[in-house]
Amino acid sequence: MIKLLHFADAHIDIATHGKHDPETGLPIRVLDFLKALDRIVDTAINEKVDLAIFAGDAYKDRTPSPTFQREWGRRMMRLPIAGIPTLLLVGNHDVSPASGRAHTLQEFDTLQVPKVRVMNKPELLKPADLDAAGRLLDQLGRQVQPDAVIVQDLAMAQLVRQTGFEGEVHWSTLANVGFPAALRLIQEKLPIDSLVLPRELTVDEIKAAAAACPPGLSLEVFIHGALCYGVSGRCYWSSYLGGKSGLRGRCVQPCRRLYTQSREARRYFSCLDLSLDVLVKVLMGIPQVRTWKIEGRKKGPHYVYYVVTGYRLLRDHGADAQAKKDALYFLSRALGRPGTHYHFLPQRPQNPINAREQTGSGLFIGRIQGGGRQSLFSPRHELLSGDLLRVGYEDAPGHRIERVGRSVPKGGRYSLPAAAGGIPKGTPVFLIDRREKALEDLIRQLETELARDAPAENSPPSAFKALLPRPAQTALKPVELKVYRQPPRPLLPQRVGLWLSPETMEAVPVGFYRSVWWWLPPALFPDDEAAVRELVHSARGHGSRFFVLNDPWQVALFAPDPTEATLWAGPFCNLANPLALETAAGLGFSGAIVSPELAAADFLKLPGRSPLPLGVVVGGNWPLCVARVISADLQLQSPLRSPKGEDAWAVRHGSLYWVFPNWELDLREQTETLRRAGYRLFVHLVEPVPPAVKRKDRPGLWNWTGELL
Repeated sequence: MIKLLHFADAHIDIATHGKHDPETGLPIRVLDFLKALDRIVDTAINEKVDLAIFAGDAYKDRTPSPTFQREWGRRMMRLPIAGIPTLLLVGNHDVSPASGRAHTLQEFDTLQVPKVRVMNKPELLKPADLDAAGRLLDQLGRQVQPDAVIVQDLAMAQLVRQTGFEGEVHWSTLANVGFPAALRLIQEKLPIDSLVLPRELTVDEIKAAAAACPPGLSLEVFIHGALCYGVSGRCYWSSYLGGKSGLRGRCVQPCRRLYTQSREARRYFSCLDLSLDVLVKVLMGIPQVRTWKIEGRKKGPHYVYYVVTGYRLLRDHGADAQAKKDALYFLSRALGRPGTHYHFLPQRPQNPINAREQTGSGLFIGRIQGGGRQSLFSPRHELLSGDLLRVGYEDAPGHRIERVGRSVPKGGRYSLPAAAGGIPKGTPVFLIDRREKALEDLIRQLETELARDAPAENSPPSAFKALLPRPAQTALKPVELKVYRQPPRPLLPQRVGLWLSPETMEAVPVGFYRSVWWWLPPALFPDDEAAVRELVHSARGHGSRFFVLNDPWQVALFAPDPTEATLWAGPFCNLANPLALETAAGLGFSGAIVSPELAAADFLKLPGRSPLPLGVVVGGNWPLCVARVISADLQLQSPLRSPKGEDAWAVRHGSLYWVFPNWELDLREQTETLRRAGYRLFVHLVEPVPPAVKRKDRPGLWNWTGELL
């Protein structure tokens, strides 16, 4: 039997106030946290565990003092010294949103400490990730035997086959399968048992997907939890500004920051939480919807228990008035953000963005009354010893995280320890985590059951090595392709890229269709499927042959025979490794424009291992994200500024909203290097820049000189 020790949320410096120990000079409360960490490490060593996993958040924030880093390092180093392999996952409190900054666990990675690996959960797979992902999948299948794995990267289709994984395969919302015709294609071409639909769909669009769902394929629908502003799989904000990719589980949530437009600082992109609550009864009438999905990444047991309990009541006793009331109470006390039905009811859509209000998580329990260095508040709800509070907001004065040291009745007084700079009067206070005794008892019961049912077999480590496809032998000559929103003037009979739209097609003379490479949108929803299919049919009828699909499932629009057209996978398909490219070839693509998120080393490795001819975006306007919604307070095509001084603007194209930075992606000086590596198509994206937006002269290298994290 494999022994694992899992711990997280150490936050060793979260309570630095109060008395200090005269011997060590450390705050007494910090010593309490360190003693708890000592017990964890002692247990790992005494029990001779096979693997220790730390799941993130070593400190209260991303700027710990060297003293606390020393104390953390002393304890963590005991694990590898004792011969225990240790996996350190980087949490959201461990990373900086600023470009080029190290995370708080960086030393272990930089010094390459033996038996210690620092990593995060990969989603988009780089070439070097394939063997590790395959070994993990292999060991999961042999040792854990999970019911299913949730996958996003197209490479996982090949790894599932190569490892012989026998569980179900569920394709994530990051795969962005958003229109009905795609369902049959994905079932025919890929291993799939269930599909997670995008959060943006209305109930009518969910029903349309269900009607198109082939036998043997079930659907999963999000009913509760955090909403991303960008369309899933089409947000590059965190990666573009700081190298930490949302497609790899590393998003630092720049969309939740304050942005300034026309001197108004607001949260123009910060969404409320999705909460369908009583509306889930509608889903019970759709038999293809087998799973209700609750978004709970980095959430604690309290949130999970309260949300799941609420929806169980609605599922099992939805017709009972008291059960509904109890369910809504549980959901209101789950400590998430305020909720919205979003687009679920098409006749009553709700905009999930209220730029005039805060969207931080937690239950509001009061406001600071005293202010300054001696701050107190009167809680609206009872506080329990051990409760976790958030004071204010991360980008506001006085922000801090505070652990409650004693129980306080509703209406009582709770004094916060003195803080440097003080806390402004009126600052809101939120309850963000709680561990009631009853919940702790349930956790212990679950741990006992897991220990009893753990597999007895002690399987050897996986030796899996991915089988890579045979590289393509292409005679294509290197060519450049400029892509426009409207045909350039004068329009010459030569290769040109155009975004597919009724307006663009109307502006192209019939005789020029053969030289156009038509670019399809990066996301396609059910309401747009018929219109885009008709545009494709019309373009092909006028002699067009070349199409760039920015969603791999758009191949379904070319049925019954996609081979009659030359299809290239566009850069929004996020293809970044040989096995993903092999899957794309199996879908019917003749070439692929790789993900522009990659670092130089990853870019240069791909052509020598790719089964398809490759292209690359070397210049032009690349979006921070693409979305289906916009704040009612945000002015389109007008500049807005981030807290870090970066400017951007938003524009609508078709049914999608695009947010662009005011500087271009620019790898033009690397064109010759990329050509020698084997790239054959060099793309320039030409986006009309609003007159009010001033371009910024800055290197547009993205992750070229760094690393995609």
